[in-house]
Amino acid sequence: MTTIRYDFRSDTVTRPSAGMREAMAEAEVGDDVLGDDPSMRRLEETVAERLGKDAAVFVPSGTQSNLIALMSHCGRGDAFIAGQNAHCYRYEAGGAAVLGSLQPQPIEHAADGTMPIEKIRAAISDGSDPHFAQTRLVALENTFGGQVIAVAYMAEVAALARQYGLGLHLDGARAFNATVKLGMDIADFVAPFDTVSVCLSKGLGAPVGSVLTGQRDLIAKARRLRKMLGGGMRQAGILAAGGLYALEHNVERLAEDHARAARLAEGLARHGALKVVLPDTNIVFVDTDAQTGEALGAHLAARGIGITGRYGQQRWVTHLDIDDAAVDAALEVVAEFFD
Repeated sequence: MTTIRYDFRSDTVTRPSAGMREAMAEAEVGDDVLGDDPSMRRLEETVAERLGKDAAVFVPSGTQSNLIALMSHCGRGDAFIAGQNAHCYRYEAGGAAVLGSLQPQPIEHAADGTMPIEKIRAAISDGSDPHFAQTRLVALENTFGGQVIAVAYMAEVAALARQYGLGLHLDGARAFNATVKLGMDIADFVAPFDTVSVCLSKGLGAPVGSVLTGQRDLIAKARRLRKMLGGGMRQAGILAAGGLYALEHNVERLAEDHARAARLAEGLARHGALKVVLPDTNIVFVDTDAQTGEALGAHLAARGIGITGRYGQQRWVTHLDIDDAAVDAALEVVAEFFD
């Protein structure tokens, strides 16, 4: 098996830096399930304050964070609205239905993840007709495939949700990427939402964890659900210290990932067989025919370049372990393939 030298598969592949490892090794810890881990309390308070929310709870993964959020808003048999390709609907193993007994109502969306407002409205059920599950929540995702959904659109969806008395959740796994791109304070960015999930182990480079923030009553429910789903941990302050380090050192530098993704996209677009979606942030999608895509993927893998993709579409992701030399090397290997 060829060793991956430059890993563009995802921003989840990052390794903790020496400084982060030192912070984790020196973390003051307690028993988080009993509520006395000071590092974890500090992380949750820091994230809640930074996002302008009442409270926060640390969870092992973004998948669990989204599931807990959906279950906090909805009861058994209730419905939530999300995009057809939203992570909480399509890429979380059906957990909302299997574990939460919730009815997902997926809606087709544009490439940037925006669902037509009137289609959202048409999908809402107030529960008066016993044939239909009652809608309790609208869930958005931002960034979506690396694209930043406009703040004005989120406000429009929020206004619709309020009109019908619905909750509003944001899968903001890469919300910090969006706010760095926009030059916007994250508290303003997530202001309309009742709950927001942010990931520490993607672009921010922590080894484990997401944080769910929101209204105090919802986070109280979420903490109980975390225990129910097996997400309660003991001396988790070691992980919290990595998250705190990431928030302090790795947010503003996301702009470097965005710049490298743009340069990568420009280089890939020079090849006529590749149709490149210019990125807003750190994810570059490339379309080609299936035969070319398979051959190029094999060529890259044989030379230590890791990407993901299938059926001709490739995904390249920049992150803190991808430097300028990695981008240069990848573009040289692609050029070699087409030459």
